[in-house]
Amino acid sequence: MGAETVLKADNLKRYYDVKGGMFSKGGTVKALDGATFQLEAGKTLAVVGESGCGKSTLARLVTLIEKPTEGELILGGMDIASAHSKEDMITLRQMVQIVFQDPYGSLNPRQKISDILAEPLKINTKMSASERREAVLSMMSRVGLRPEQADRYPHMFSGGQRQRIAVARALMLRPKIVILDEPVSALDVSIQAQVLNLLTDLQEEMDLAYLFISHDLSVVKHIADDVLVMYLGQPVEHGTRDEIFSNPQHPYTRALLSATPVADPNRKKERIKLVGELPSPLNPPSGCSFHPRCPLANDRCKAERPVLSPTSSAQVSCHAVEEGRS
Repeated sequence: MGAETVLKADNLKRYYDVKGGMFSKGGTVKALDGATFQLEAGKTLAVVGESGCGKSTLARLVTLIEKPTEGELILGGMDIASAHSKEDMITLRQMVQIVFQDPYGSLNPRQKISDILAEPLKINTKMSASERREAVLSMMSRVGLRPEQADRYPHMFSGGQRQRIAVARALMLRPKIVILDEPVSALDVSIQAQVLNLLTDLQEEMDLAYLFISHDLSVVKHIADDVLVMYLGQPVEHGTRDEIFSNPQHPYTRALLSATPVADPNRKKERIKLVGELPSPLNPPSGCSFHPRCPLANDRCKAERPVLSPTSSAQVSCHAVEEGRS
């Protein structure tokens, strides 16, 4: 029997209307333009790409901070587009929690850790004060914090400890999905490994589904089960971690992987340099959005947008791969 599917996204889009100024006309920013994927309990889907590719927009949709412009997002068997009542939204939001990149910026400096962790329980449950205190101490123990630290303030902790606090807060309501938005990029490398191992242990223990947003492919290789590569709001490649890292097919995926350091001095590695800057999402290129920077682009790429199609090892959105030019 396969793992439970806790979230499905089908052709998910998020557009923003931008007003024009004195010397510029308005337009529409296609921050996310057609993402399709699913999350399974106990599994990790990593979303990777350059800044501006739509990773954070996708996180805001999944955490219900914003609603999609188009497409379907089904969470716990419920389409969020049809969830209008306050009770439905409360139920859905309890199923998804997020851990941000900067743990200090996401913690209230005026609150004790015990109050920060108890707050979700105070708002969303009918637990007594003593029950909340017991739940807080239990979760602190799970993330590697001691009971005597409960009445300290965030500034009294190291960066790694603060991220453990942020993880504990995200898990207080026992969510099914946790969005990890660059959760270790602000930490020292040695601390990164500790936090990643903690996240792996908690996932196994609580059967959590992770949506792991990152630009660090060495971290993604360590933690992900599946990888979704995004470029300018669009998925360009989607497959298992092993497929993506051992046999990348899209030219953009290859360029990303070529920039990842490898801890092997004897291994020769080709560095693929992308030409030009990331285009503006306010004025994306015609056809394939990657064609101005792609070494394999032809006239078809400039005129016709490719769709994500299955290949021998993954789903790829590329005319060159489809035609065997890669």
